[in-house]
Amino acid sequence: MIIKNARIYTACDSVIEKGYIRIEKDIITEIGSTSELKIENKNEVIINAENSVLLPGFIDAHSHLGMWTEGLGFEGDDGNEDTDPITPHLRAIDSINPLDISFDEAVKNGVTTAFTGVGSGNPIGGSFCAITTFGSKQIDKLIIKENGAIKFALGENPKVTYNSREQTPTTRMAIAALIRETLLKAQRYQDDYNRYMEVLGTEDEIEPPEYDIKSEALLPVLKGEIQAHFHCHRADDIFTAIRIAKEFKLDYVLVHCTEADLIVDELLEEIGTENVRIILGPLISNRSKPELVNASIETAKALAKNKIKFAICTDHPETPIQYLPLTAGVAIRGGLSQEKALEAITINAARAIKLEKQYGSLKVGKKADIVGFFGELSDAFNVVNTPSLVISSGKVVVNKF
Repeated sequence: MIIKNARIYTACDSVIEKGYIRIEKDIITEIGSTSELKIENKNEVIINAENSVLLPGFIDAHSHLGMWTEGLGFEGDDGNEDTDPITPHLRAIDSINPLDISFDEAVKNGVTTAFTGVGSGNPIGGSFCAITTFGSKQIDKLIIKENGAIKFALGENPKVTYNSREQTPTTRMAIAALIRETLLKAQRYQDDYNRYMEVLGTEDEIEPPEYDIKSEALLPVLKGEIQAHFHCHRADDIFTAIRIAKEFKLDYVLVHCTEADLIVDELLEEIGTENVRIILGPLISNRSKPELVNASIETAKALAKNKIKFAICTDHPETPIQYLPLTAGVAIRGGLSQEKALEAITINAARAIKLEKQYGSLKVGKKADIVGFFGELSDAFNVVNTPSLVISSGKVVVNKF
């Protein structure tokens, strides 16, 4: 397949005026100026995208897609196992409903990839996984990365969940303490297993530690093999997340970061400008609880001004996932440039969830996830527009050309 004559925003290199992209199966194999295009295979499908822009497929770096099924109440509420505050062993893949209408709405609006998982009712809730939003009715076939992160939650949500039950935790102190206790137990579990392996087959052989599914689930986080995603809105919760992450040497991401604009200098010192450790959002929502009182659509601008990289998310279903580009548009309204807004829902979103080698930009060798809009880049963020072209893993989902 060839898409030609479009202005291409690669999200990694300079803009290509009147460019083309060649796709073979699900991979981008060529990208460049249409004037250099050579067509040798007469069977290639050619899409003329003149007067349009081509962008990377949008990536929602934090959502609960399929975990709360649209149109259902308790029957479709599968995101929080709030009978136990510590549940790292729960796997998102076992709750995601790929027949949820939100999958169809996501891909038809250009959101081709989502990072989805458990809610924030528990201090440690379970796993997140990266999925494509199109291609199968079976979740196993949509998985890009099954175990991408373990979700930790600070602040009001765990407090509210367990306060009504008069059960720990009901304070921020207790939330942090439970997280530390659980991580320390997992460290000791690993140490005990290492000692068992050291003396295995010798006269000093000992019994292995009793199997602990919660500790097992946390070992990849402690080893740095997968990320720790911290739900945190208030400034003090953000710093608690950083404190715990540093204490246990975790590869961490700060999710929501509502008050990030109030602590830009401190964040610059703590996280620097290289990695994407912040996922902002939802930006289209009301101040529904006390820790959102300082919510501002200018937070993204404040971070960009200080060269702190970030992604933007919907937190679906808080904001429906199909409105991810509109969420980026709200950040533009708050002063963010269009180019930075595009990065926040493409390459930076991919970096935040460790998928940048395959996704997030238009580059030879990457997955052919492509979104097209009639007009200019600004039209991608306009509430009245929908994509003129959506290609997911090389498959055409929408084509209005």
